[in-house]
Amino acid sequence: MKQQNKWMLAALLVCGAATVLFSCSGKKQQAVADVESEKVETPDYSDKNNWMRQPEITKDVDVFYVYPTEYVDDTEGAPTYADINEKTMREPAQETYQMQATAYEESANVFAPYYRQVNMAVASRMSLKELTAAFDSIPKRDVFAALDYYFEHLNGGRPFILAGHSQGSAMQSLVLAEYMKAHPDYLKRMIAAYVIGFSITEDYLKANPHLKFAERADDTGVIVSWNTEGAANEGKDNLVVLPGAISINPLNWKRDATYASAEENLGGYIYNEKTEQLEVVPHAADAQLNLKRGVVVTTTKAVAPVSYTTVFGPASYHESDYSLYYNNIKANVAARIAAYHEKK
Repeated sequence: MKQQNKWMLAALLVCGAATVLFSCSGKKQQAVADVESEKVETPDYSDKNNWMRQPEITKDVDVFYVYPTEYVDDTEGAPTYADINEKTMREPAQETYQMQATAYEESANVFAPYYRQVNMAVASRMSLKELTAAFDSIPKRDVFAALDYYFEHLNGGRPFILAGHSQGSAMQSLVLAEYMKAHPDYLKRMIAAYVIGFSITEDYLKANPHLKFAERADDTGVIVSWNTEGAANEGKDNLVVLPGAISINPLNWKRDATYASAEENLGGYIYNEKTEQLEVVPHAADAQLNLKRGVVVTTTKAVAPVSYTTVFGPASYHESDYSLYYNNIKANVAARIAAYHEKK
């Protein structure tokens, strides 16, 4: 397993999502071809090949996980969208699953569909209007179709958790705003939505009164979200941190500025480049909310900040939102599931 050199382009993932929360700039290119006129069929999610994970049912709770940006093809004439069978999307998505989605496996059956992502190399040349159309088209269509199949054929009435990171969390924000609004019966069974590495804002919540943000470690039917930074990012631009962003502390699960030391960290799950293995790192990071900026601030030395400072700022830990707090996420998933069952 190796780290993917994709994070600068991945920052573009939500520019122009349907919520239109980011403002971006870039060279204008020809408008994205109308999705309907392309006559591209939605993947058949009855085909197991279109699922990265479709597990045996051993738990009484499911997770529906959507992976972050993986597809980057800057060759001339490269397609706007990845093919559902694109190897250069599928293989790194499987690696990312190991770093992120395994945090849910002790408590839940984890389902993860493949979906046709926008090519980030192409997206970097789009206008905001074009990006809006791109993200609100084929990727969203695929994720919604996978959800349709999941609820109709795989879920079996079990309570569930939504989860993602970065572009995957951008898709989950659309699921929450649109799909769950259209299916309130499903929303009643949602234990939580871990929308990590993507800004959930006060404006988003006001526009979606059927949704609520987590306030503590064991409330249910809520959104759980944060972006991780160092103090040096204060006042700097970070494309995944929006005005009005809100976060919850992934160590003490509070919404105030109470400091949580690294001693409260149950262990990170961090890639060791020397051993080429993911390893548990005790007390990997501390955490404190910057309430004005709406982010989690850490002084960790366990990992380096993202190197693309012009995109994320000088001290962003975007690629480590999961890994720094991995075991605390695992424990919190179990706590919210237990709380959900106690209410029933």
